[in-house]
Amino acid sequence: MTYILTAQPAVEPLTLVETRTHLKLDTEEEDALLLGLIAAAREHLERETGLSLLTQGWRLCLDRWPDDGILTLAHGPVRRVTSVVVYDGEGMAQAVSLDGHLLDGAARPARLWLRDVPQPGQALNGIEVDFEAGLGDTGAEVPDTLKRAMLQHVAAMFAFRGVLPAEAQPAVVPPGYDRLIAPYCRRRL
Repeated sequence: MTYILTAQPAVEPLTLVETRTHLKLDTEEEDALLLGLIAAAREHLERETGLSLLTQGWRLCLDRWPDDGILTLAHGPVRRVTSVVVYDGEGMAQAVSLDGHLLDGAARPARLWLRDVPQPGQALNGIEVDFEAGLGDTGAEVPDTLKRAMLQHVAAMFAFRGVLPAEAQPAVVPPGYDRLIAPYCRRRL
């Protein structure tokens, strides 16, 4: 199973004003850096929790449908499934009907059931499921606790901005970060 991000969020959960206020910055000189750090903090938080904070598009590529008929989608909450495509042995795509499908998008992981289970002819990545996931379209829909964790993370990365190159970020996670995000992380046995 391979997940591919097909559409980035239109905005970030934190605004530049919120971030500058938290960092006690009075000028806009560091705004380009701050935008990059905000994006890095969001992406890190999404990886840690399995949540999509803001509405974004995803594609899941899989070889076959699960035997129990229920497909789990790791990036959530899933707002809607936009399409399911199956490929035949020659690589020709055919849309699968979503009529009568059941989606439990709030579950972690989200679950999808289709009336007609796709049977791919292509051995690898013969099924593609496109879906939208996210808590909402704006930062106002992201819980304050997660925004606080992001602000702390941005502040830590900002403090070490000259020590490590941008591609090495996130290089540091601040103390207390794990406690803030713990209620949103999936428990694994």
